[in-house]
Amino acid sequence: MVIKSVNGKAPSIPDDCYVAENATIVGDVSFGHSCSVWFNAVIRGDVHSITIGDKVNIQDGAIIHCTYQKHATVIGNNVSIGHNAIVHGCTLHDNVLVGMGAIVMDGCVVESNAIVAAGAVVTQHTRVESGTIYAGVPAKKVKDIDQSDFAGEIERISTNYVMYSRWFKPAE
Repeated sequence: MVIKSVNGKAPSIPDDCYVAENATIVGDVSFGHSCSVWFNAVIRGDVHSITIGDKVNIQDGAIIHCTYQKHATVIGNNVSIGHNAIVHGCTLHDNVLVGMGAIVMDGCVVESNAIVAAGAVVTQHTRVESGTIYAGVPAKKVKDIDQSDFAGEIERISTNYVMYSRWFKPAE
């Protein structure tokens, strides 16, 4: 793994987080507890800050970045960022799923209990409403989510990624 300081700012990663051997985390990045960063993921807090809550999983090949002098990236709790997704200079509230290959661009806000579908492109300054699924290019609201099913599914995914990360951490 590459964990690197930039301009005097170093990543802050609690011991209960898992970072894959070939993941890269740079600069002003702070993690909450029980997070996981998977193979080939890149989290670059070199031009602004990146704040990540608890039980966040950043899956294989995902890229998290921010925008110089404009947009920090803030990620809430129980967030799953799918394989090869790009999250750039935006805010993801709690209990969010960003699907595989999705792109969430500068100035976007994804409210709690929402899904950005696989392959979606959420264009600049879009607000994804709580309790909805956004899909397509550009992403638009496609439906409301049944919250009773959704809350359990998001919790299941984030809890499973905590379990998966234990498989890779060395025994103490």
